[in-house]
Amino acid sequence: MTSALKSESPRKTAAQPGLQSHRNIGIMAHIDAGKTTVTERILFLTEKIHRTGEVHDGAATMDYLEEEQKRGITIASAATSCEWNGHSINIIDTPGHVDFTAEVERSLRVLDGAVAVFDAVSGVEAQSETVWRQADRYGVPRICFINKMDRVGADFAGAVDSIIQRLGANPVPVQMPVGAEKNFTGVIDLVRMKMLTFVESGEGRTYEESEIPAELQEEAELNRHQMLEVAAEFDDDLLDLFLEDEPISDEMVYAALRKGTLCMKITPVLAGSALKHKGVRFMLDSVIDLLPSPLEVPPVEGTDIRDESIKMERRADKSEPVSAMAFKTIAEATGDLTFVRVYSGVLQKGARLLNPRTGKYERISRLMKVHANKREMVDASNAGEIAAVIGLKNTITGDTLCDPDQPIALDKISFPDSVISVSIEPKKTADRDKLSVAIAKVVREDPTFHAQTVEATGQLIISGMGELHLEVVVNRLKSEFKLEVQTGRPRVAYKQRLHRGLETEARFVRQSGGRGQFAVARVRFEAVETKDNGFEFVDEIKGGAVPREYISCVGAGLKEIFESGGRLGYPFVNVRAALYDGKAHDVDSSELAFQSAGVLAFRQAMENNVILLEPYMKVEVRAPEEFLGSVVGDLNSRRGEVNEVDSQGDLRIVRSIVPIAEMFAYSSALRGATQGRGSFSMEFHEYRDLPKSLSDKIIAGGEDEE
Repeated sequence: MTSALKSESPRKTAAQPGLQSHRNIGIMAHIDAGKTTVTERILFLTEKIHRTGEVHDGAATMDYLEEEQKRGITIASAATSCEWNGHSINIIDTPGHVDFTAEVERSLRVLDGAVAVFDAVSGVEAQSETVWRQADRYGVPRICFINKMDRVGADFAGAVDSIIQRLGANPVPVQMPVGAEKNFTGVIDLVRMKMLTFVESGEGRTYEESEIPAELQEEAELNRHQMLEVAAEFDDDLLDLFLEDEPISDEMVYAALRKGTLCMKITPVLAGSALKHKGVRFMLDSVIDLLPSPLEVPPVEGTDIRDESIKMERRADKSEPVSAMAFKTIAEATGDLTFVRVYSGVLQKGARLLNPRTGKYERISRLMKVHANKREMVDASNAGEIAAVIGLKNTITGDTLCDPDQPIALDKISFPDSVISVSIEPKKTADRDKLSVAIAKVVREDPTFHAQTVEATGQLIISGMGELHLEVVVNRLKSEFKLEVQTGRPRVAYKQRLHRGLETEARFVRQSGGRGQFAVARVRFEAVETKDNGFEFVDEIKGGAVPREYISCVGAGLKEIFESGGRLGYPFVNVRAALYDGKAHDVDSSELAFQSAGVLAFRQAMENNVILLEPYMKVEVRAPEEFLGSVVGDLNSRRGEVNEVDSQGDLRIVRSIVPIAEMFAYSSALRGATQGRGSFSMEFHEYRDLPKSLSDKIIAGGEDEE
């Protein structure tokens, strides 16, 4: 068997002109599946960096934040770009921890393709399921990389099967791993039918290519047959050749696989071990061969800013009017650094663009390309590219920037609700203003982080996606902003809904000598499903019972309570309020009086008429079989519903739905119950009604949440 040592890719793809040779991809997966290590190896192979930093040493290029290096996890999505085989690739390394799901959400919104990384031992895990669904929602084609094939217990076929079972996907292996665990020595390329052997000392840059060994030939032929069977669904000529058992060219196979990938009917699967530099270069080849360029994704959709019912679209073409979406903000002392995806036209340095959400103009004063925390100034960024802008004044995540003469509002990015809160205050009273400035910066950067002051107590409450999320924010305040703060214990981010619909009459009448205040508002409240679970205000005034200029003021007062939550401070969901009658006074009525009447009307509607809702989490626990009973019993005692118990070797995987109120400090309880051998992950599932006994206690103020 002859073999040749190679350093070039087994398949050299010719660079295409312009955007055809451009790729915008994300690396996505469950926490600890190896996303950041994969990205480090890509940067090393493409000579963007000359030595690889390891996540476990806190030296990964893409994990450049202090908190990331300390914890060994990715917190903020980082952007970089590199060159491979004459193609330019923009890469966003996203976090795997559920608390930072907003980073994944906004990244997938602006990407054209993704590499889903799976642990060869664990297969599909809880958060990999979440990011997969997010990618489905945004229509992002992807390939799979089964990582950590050198780990004890690695099972390529098992991991592929878990993609079918857990994700309902159609994975198509385009490689067959040779060996596993410490014997993982190479892969068989099922398209070219060649054996590719890793060179241990080559740091991924070199490999040996040879004919397939006789003992593996039959298995390889079977796997190739299965791959071709799927590929033939996307090419009639290939199907004819396949049925007649005629030779099929590599180009034809790649074209069919690419077609199936781009329409999201299949997901090609590769194998490797990023930590040991194995298989990453072949995965990079597949990014170019199988994932789309900006020209191959559908035009971006939006609406006319003057009439939301008119749908519009923009193509990735330099000749189109410029449109871009801000998908990430980093608040810096010199001005916000805003990452944008340019969807159409050319984004020019010095351009004056419209932000449809605010109706204000923004000047593109400085434009740059970003590699993790390094920057390179540029004069323009074309359609299909990702760039960063410094100094935008009123632009936040999800905002559109567009040509003022041909405006468009691109479809927004949706983010999940925060589920956990803590009170926060500075240790020194003199730092109160400094804390407000720091919190405002974090709010600008993170769409799932919220802060509000409770009117009744003056307390500042911060809310986020989980304990780790808020812990990271608090540590940032200490290290980055040099603020000493103290927090209360975590509390649940409840919501409220009206128990039943009713009508109220709110009379806001004040006489204090001279001009008084007078407003009467009759409002009908309905507890119904509304758009985005929000607030709907309906004007049913006839005959001028309430003057036109005051109607919106009533709506503003109603919305104020809807958002602030009144006495309890928990925001409402699903309220429709119709102003159907009222009274005004020629002299004493004012905008303030009618806004106050709206506030009063909602407060009256709340009286003995609210139900609290609490967030439930999807919880996945992995523990040895001997601890299964105690794990299930403990989850049941936490008001949990155990839905499924799976096996993976001697591990048992318990999937359940549990209220977050019962999950505080769960990691310590699980360690104790499993002698330190259990692990868990959780993600937000939905809001449900809180049991009446608990709800009554909180409403009556009987629970000390601090």
